[in-house]
Amino acid sequence: MAKKRPVKITETVLRDAHQSLIATRMTTDQMLPIIEKMDQVGYNAVECWGGATFDAAMRFLKEDPWERLRKFRDGFKNTKLQMLFRGQNILGYRHYADDVVEYFVQKSLANGIDIIRIFDALNDIRNLETAVKATKKEGGHVQTAISYTLGEPYTLDYYVKLAKDMENMGADSICIKDMAGLLVPYEAESLVRAIKENTKVPLELHTHCTSGVAEMTYMRAVEAGCDIIDTAISPFAQGTSQPATEVQVATYKGTKYDTGLNAELLNEITEYFRPLREEALASGLMSTKVLGVDINTLRYQVPGGMLSNLVSQLKDQHAEDKFYDVLNEIPRVREDMGMPPLVTPSSQIVGTQAVFNVLMGERYKVATKETKAILAGEYGQTVRPFNAEIQKKVNGDKEPITCRPADLLEPELGKIEAELGEWKEQDEDILSYALFPQVAMDFFKHRKAVREGNAPVCGSVECSVQPVK
Repeated sequence: MAKKRPVKITETVLRDAHQSLIATRMTTDQMLPIIEKMDQVGYNAVECWGGATFDAAMRFLKEDPWERLRKFRDGFKNTKLQMLFRGQNILGYRHYADDVVEYFVQKSLANGIDIIRIFDALNDIRNLETAVKATKKEGGHVQTAISYTLGEPYTLDYYVKLAKDMENMGADSICIKDMAGLLVPYEAESLVRAIKENTKVPLELHTHCTSGVAEMTYMRAVEAGCDIIDTAISPFAQGTSQPATEVQVATYKGTKYDTGLNAELLNEITEYFRPLREEALASGLMSTKVLGVDINTLRYQVPGGMLSNLVSQLKDQHAEDKFYDVLNEIPRVREDMGMPPLVTPSSQIVGTQAVFNVLMGERYKVATKETKAILAGEYGQTVRPFNAEIQKKVNGDKEPITCRPADLLEPELGKIEAELGEWKEQDEDILSYALFPQVAMDFFKHRKAVREGNAPVCGSVECSVQPVK
């Protein structure tokens, strides 16, 4: 038999899977009972924090995300915990000063995170520097992520250079982050092979089943040398989530890529999550719309979450008939903005601006503040120059910045702590407030009211089935 090269599995059910399928509404109490069993599996890591979970925990579930992380750390004795981190945006939607980024990294690792997956929406690696250095300083594992997208400038050479630059800046591993399910099987094979030939660190692949090709993509990637794949236990797999863990384990069983994971144990975990899926379907929290294959993902290169957001925006304006006009406008707006990958926050910026352009009947008659910011260089450097004519229409004669955007930001922590005042109960509250001031303050008030017996504790049913906004 050929030399063994087991593929490793990162489980996403506690983060991206429920973020993708039920708008991040799984509660800590729903997760905790199965953690001991998950800890016996032998996963490469469990992705359980970061992304939208931080905001959603406070906003919808009235939970402290830091307390959730500490409970995870107590329960996972043998398994590495992983989070998703948006570079200089941390877990928010704007760039934060370096002192906030450094403190957030420090507290994430101190509370239990082992691996920080760090990406930038524009693939501007200057926006990764502070988080990478801070993670290294604290002894964490740095995984830098390439935001994968399609378009003329995004060549094999582009991605290989990006991977090499990431390795040179100190990445312990690299992830190809295919947030929209755009990576098709043979392209995955070429991409993985090229990156593996030019770098020495482990390579991980993250994708979504939105377009229907993910399982085939994983197989080609693994055969080409990919070391780790992201999967979700089957009740929260498929659709806009990841391929199913058990299916991937069964696929490679008995081959040189055999994961070595115990199928019986995985089945017990499946049985635990199955009722949670049924409950989410019955309540309407899990929509059948996110469970199918949407081939328009490949046609329009628009992530599933972005598509549903467009539908929602147009419905609010009673302009559902403009859907295809907006879809055709998105690539034009994206080109005006330097062809960024469509991932948070760039996907929201491009999509919302496309809606305004269509509904107003004139392109950029109204420009959002985020559109103005991206065209002013405040999010970083794009792979292509901005459209100079549009830039002038939106921002006048204002010169766009060319430096790393965070170089222009003053330290923020002292001011934030002063603003927080008496509401601070733990150091981590400063960071919650820094990222989401209004959401955090509402949560702090709720927390105090609960402790004083003046408010009901937000239970899993009451909070987790709120309609998705």
